[in-house]
Amino acid sequence: MQRRHLLAGSAALALFGRQAVAQSIRPDFLPVEVRIRDDVPPNELHVVPDTFMLYWTMPGGRAMRYMVGIGRPGLYESGQFYVGAKKEWPSWTPTREMIERDPDSYKQFEEGMPGGPDNPLGARALYLFEPGRGDTFLRIHGTNAPGTIGTAVSNGCARLVNDQMIELYNRVPLDSRVILHPKTLL
Repeated sequence: MQRRHLLAGSAALALFGRQAVAQSIRPDFLPVEVRIRDDVPPNELHVVPDTFMLYWTMPGGRAMRYMVGIGRPGLYESGQFYVGAKKEWPSWTPTREMIERDPDSYKQFEEGMPGGPDNPLGARALYLFEPGRGDTFLRIHGTNAPGTIGTAVSNGCARLVNDQMIELYNRVPLDSRVILHPKTLL
């Protein structure tokens, strides 16, 4: 076992109990129902970046676990948020910071891109807000690039393949609590 898997498994163990470690080795990217600690409240989203996992918590010490792609180094933002908006086939406009970081990729979209299959936000998006700050420009969204799942390549958002994002979108109501856990591995 590699050291990074041991450390990531330890983080999942601390949050979700023994079952999370046993399932941190992923044979594929399909969602699976897992046991979690009984004291974790239901109806919350938890992103554990070191294991590329997102959990939708449910009553009775259970959660749906999804594999995700996350923000690349320096762009992942941990913290507590809430779902402030939900959109189907959302439009997308890169932030000023994205255009400054990579004008060759993003300048062409500075006026925005309509929703649709080629849009980077995919089929559905959950918009993360903070009290007093409002929209953080962080999203949990779909993607039509399944090869990015299990990697740190985004501009800060968590992404799921579109069909799984549609399923998650239908489960998660507005105002749901979202915790983007800190990265513990370099």
